[in-house]
Amino acid sequence: MYPNVQAYDRGVMFNPDGRLFQVEYAKEAVRKGATSIGITTGDSVVFIAHKNVGEPLAVPSTIQKVFKIDTHIGATYSGMVADGLHIIDIGRSSAQNHKMVFDDRKSVESLAKQISSYMMQATQYGGMRPYAISALLGGVDDIPRLYEIEPGASFLGYKADAIGMGKKLATEILVKEYKEDMDLDDAIGLGIKIIKKASESPVSPDNIEIGYVQDSKEFTILAPEKLKQYL
Repeated sequence: MYPNVQAYDRGVMFNPDGRLFQVEYAKEAVRKGATSIGITTGDSVVFIAHKNVGEPLAVPSTIQKVFKIDTHIGATYSGMVADGLHIIDIGRSSAQNHKMVFDDRKSVESLAKQISSYMMQATQYGGMRPYAISALLGGVDDIPRLYEIEPGASFLGYKADAIGMGKKLATEILVKEYKEDMDLDDAIGLGIKIIKKASESPVSPDNIEIGYVQDSKEFTILAPEKLKQYL
């Protein structure tokens, strides 16, 4: 036992074991967030996200979990809502600034690196706390790409990935059932299957969101009436 262990709880600093407690706490907040899934296919990236509508009188349409970042990039997150919305705005601003300066679309990997770099600042300076979200960022530039950015600000590319409270179950299913040659409808079907198994409540158009980008088309978020054909 180290003396004054609580001191390492109060700021972003390493304890003698090399741990950052504040980052670990942020990851715990992500594990309590609603499940979100990202899946790549041969020509597309799709996001399937569950919405926790806990209040009986809440309006489900005011809760958003899948976002268009640029014409060819989308994202979803799990964790604290305010942190997630802020990082989404940072991603959008970065993509738009790149377009204005270079008259070109920002690559998915470059945007993931920039968001990761932004989040890393919160793990280095006093008076700040890590962002309590994990984000899935994906799109199609030369090929479909999907990245997870976690509270410690590291990012990694995936063929398919899940974040939130259902991550363990979702990952087990993805490892068994994901196929690189699946098409967009197959990916959506697999994502919904996982959300149904991970969710404690029935899945309906009110508590699920789906967005995708395919080939050179724009990122699209499915309207509730179109969601019904998949449920």
